[in-house]
Parts: sequence; C-alpha cells; structure tokens
Amino acid sequence: MSLSALARFLRSLFEHAGARVLLTLLLAWAAALLCVALRTPLPWMIGPLLLTAALSMAGGPTASWTPLRNLGQWTIGGALGLYFTPQVVQLLAGFWWAIGLGVVWALALGLVFGAWLYRVHAGPGALQVAGLTRTTAYFASPIGSASEMTQLGERHGARTDLIASAHSLRVLLVTLVIPFGLQWAGLHGLDTSLPGPRLLSWPGLALWVLLTGLGCWAMLRLKWANPWFIGALTASLLLTASGANLSSLPPGWVNAAQLVIGISLGVRFTPDFVQLAPRWLGSVALATLVMIGLGAGFAGLLSQFVNLHWATLLLSTSPGGVAEMAITAKVLQLGVPVVTAFHVMRVAAVLLLTEPIYRFWYQRRNH
Repeated sequence: MSLSALARFLRSLFEHAGARVLLTLLLAWAAALLCVALRTPLPWMIGPLLLTAALSMAGGPTASWTPLRNLGQWTIGGALGLYFTPQVVQLLAGFWWAIGLGVVWALALGLVFGAWLYRVHAGPGALQVAGLTRTTAYFASPIGSASEMTQLGERHGARTDLIASAHSLRVLLVTLVIPFGLQWAGLHGLDTSLPGPRLLSWPGLALWVLLTGLGCWAMLRLKWANPWFIGALTASLLLTASGANLSSLPPGWVNAAQLVIGISLGVRFTPDFVQLAPRWLGSVALATLVMIGLGAGFAGLLSQFVNLHWATLLLSTSPGGVAEMAITAKVLQLGVPVVTAFHVMRVAAVLLLTEPIYRFWYQRRNH
C-alpha cells in the first residue's frame, strides 16, 4: 500500500478532530521509538517530525493540538532556563560582542537571501514564480520567527503561502541536516558539565511550574512572539541565575515536549505545500544548504576569537528556529546556554528590526 493510499484510508477512519490528534500522537510516539532504536539524533523530535510531515503531505489525517504544542514550548523553554546558573551568566556576559556579531550575521544573511530569491524568480523565464514581489521575497527571508514574518508579510500585501513555505522548509532542513551532520562527525557531548539542579523535588517542581506559568502569562499579555517558550525561559532563567535551584525536570517531560513540537512542525507540510511552486521550494532548499555551509565557516572563524567550540557556534548561528536549535544543543550536549542566548537575541532583533528595515529599504526608496 502506497503512502497516499494509507493516508486516504486513515482519513476515512479518523474524521473527528480529537481522533486525528490521538492518531497523530500514537504514530509520532511509534516513530520516536523507532528513531531511538536506530540511534538517530533528536529521536523524540525528528521521528515525529518526519512521519507527520510525510503523512500530512500525502493527505493523511494528521493534526496538532495547540494546547499540547504550547505545553511543549513551555516545557522546553523552562528546561533551557535551568542551565543559566550565576556562573554561566557571568561567562555569557563576556561573549556579548560575539552574540552581537551573530545578530548582525543573521540579519545580513536574511537580506542577501531575500534579494537572491527575488532576483532568481521575479523576472520572466523558466524560474519565474507568479505573483512574487520584493515584499514577499523580503519577508520570506529573515532568519527566524516564521509566524510573525508571515503576519507582517500579509500586512504589507505579500503572498503568505510563499512566505510560510519558505520558513517551514528552512527550519525543516536545518533541523535535519545539522543534528545528523554533528552526530556523524562525532561532535556531541562536548559540554559535559550540565549546570542547573539535578535532583527532582516535587514541591520545588510545583513552584517552578507556577512561576514559569506566570512568565508565560506575562508574555501573552505583552503579546510577545512565541510567548510560551520565551515566557517560561525568562522565568526559569531568572530563577536559576538568582541561585534558586527548585528542581530538575522528569526526563519524560522533555521527551514528550520534543514529540509535540515535532508534530507541530510536521503538520505544516500539507498537500498544497507539495504543489506550491517547486522552483520556489528548490531555491529555498538550495539557499538553506548554502547558509548552513556559510554558517559553518562563520562559526569556525568566530571560534578563533572566543573560547567556544565551533560546533557550539554553528548551532548558535545556524538559520534554524530557536526551540529546535536549543533542543539540539541540549540533546547533543553542545553549549546549551550559549546556543539559547544567541538565538533568543537574534529572534528579538529580527522581531524589532525587520519591519523598520523594510520601511526604510523598500517603502522609503519607492517614494
């Protein structure tokens, strides 16, 4: 039975939304166990991601339940915050200039990426993508914040399908290529000192859940991007940096969080995605691989000036999503606080600067 035939059969059996969510969770869990047996990197995220994406593109009855995804983001953000001990915060303070360079690097990559997409696909010819504008290419290119870039593009009259597909494919490729590459090269386990509390305390864990939940609530009220991740990370980081070691997290929590995040990424790849301008998707894929290669070179150069392994800096400056790269760093034990700090600052810069740069570079020049 082909994958598309299996997808049609499953869709006929699972018409109810709740049944689709349950089916997706069970299949994702099976895929994760298979990846664990195969010893793939990030098995609890990559297995569900690949299976869900394949079934979704085949038209299968996959579904991601938003509350579960939010809980996953909450768990991962809070777990990463446990790494920011006072000693680690002091260490990161010495890398402020490197983090700043990482932000500039990401912004420059995005601008070049967008300009190249427009140059290749806007003009007449075999590679032309109908309806592509400079605005669409611009908002499809920033490194990070996919949903926010799609919303900004829609506000300025861009094609949101092209923007969303570009960001989804970029994150997928980075999430697959870099972890497999690092594991194949044996570049894991370099950060053997894992800071933060190691003992599980149920009273402490209950207080931690309450305080990180308040952080999520605050970010929701402030309408901040990715509030469940950033809110939990901020609250957990502040607690740990102040020396409050409340509790570690049960390992099953982090695995379950990776699973639901993998599902939430996989369901983005609908049948429409496969039919969407193959030329466009091919260019996005090619550019993403080139950016990964350039990022490796930039990481190697930067490692000559800071006391960090280039693999840690590769994750820190990669064109992937903050949650996905932070999870990669956690699982492969590659400088979790450093990777998280680089990506959080980059996300903040992208959110704050993308629209002002657009107004200055495009709208101002057109008037």
